[in-house]
Amino acid sequence: MIAPDIAPVELKVFLNHIYELKKGVRQMVLYTTNRKYEEFAVERLKSQRIKFVIQPIDGERINLFFGKPECIEAIRMMVTRPLNLLTPEEDFILGAMLGYDICAQCKRYCTRKLRKSGKCAS
Repeated sequence: MIAPDIAPVELKVFLNHIYELKKGVRQMVLYTTNRKYEEFAVERLKSQRIKFVIQPIDGERINLFFGKPECIEAIRMMVTRPLNLLTPEEDFILGAMLGYDICAQCKRYCTRKLRKSGKCAS
């Protein structure tokens, strides 16, 4: 059920994320999209029995977290404010949960931690 104003190509990444989740390639996904796709995305996730959390970004965009129930439950507890306001530790955990490169996450954590403390990274 794709609404007439939604071109399938615009949702190709979203549908690929669902495919990867179902195949076990990913445990959790963060998909940022325009609000006009929210109804389609939610209906698709519900029909696939995939747990999800929606985090509004602004009047036009949302963050849509979806994946394994235990991951989404952790997201409900941890992501209670905009992502740019997460602590360095929360940001690190989120990146690890999303399967981002762990060394890149370590570097990002150290940079954010130093910035927060007012020290410069060397």
